[in-house]
Amino acid sequence: MKKHLRFILKGLIIFIAVFLAVWKISSSKSFQFFGGITHRVDTDERVVALTFDDGPTEKTEEILALLERLEVKGTFFLTGRELERNMEEAKKIVSAGHELGNHTFAHKRMVFRTPSFMRREIDLTDALIREAGYEGEIHFRPPYAKKLFLLPYILKKKNKKTIMWDLEPDSDLSVSAEEIVNDVVENVSKR
Repeated sequence: MKKHLRFILKGLIIFIAVFLAVWKISSSKSFQFFGGITHRVDTDERVVALTFDDGPTEKTEEILALLERLEVKGTFFLTGRELERNMEEAKKIVSAGHELGNHTFAHKRMVFRTPSFMRREIDLTDALIREAGYEGEIHFRPPYAKKLFLLPYILKKKNKKTIMWDLEPDSDLSVSAEEIVNDVVENVSKR
């Protein structure tokens, strides 16, 4: 009986270790099994790539006004669901000369999903981005940074690059804008 119990316990430990390793790989900002991934660009210039996820929303116009005032361009990773709700806001992003990226249709984790689900999420959102008038290359950012084998493979087949990040400020609603700015300024200089 002890022998069987030890065998089961070892199997459980191995399963947990493999699961944790796979989970960690699935949200790596700098590695994926297939296709191109970018989490930072090496440059001698002192620049930051500014990205926004999950829009467009009713706050888009306010963000665009601020970016225009500061003469800054950004990349907006949009979801299809929000595009359907706020197409006019998306068109304003395009008119202002910003880059649009795909952040899936429904903003669901893209692991343990079927290939048809993943393709549909990508294709529906790409079509809506084109409907907004965007003509540039459409990069992809996975929701919650989750990707494993299948999503990167599908993206590679679609010639899409995965764009991640290397600095993510705390966006907790209880954190003030000043705290977010201080966090970014403090940590961007370390890179």
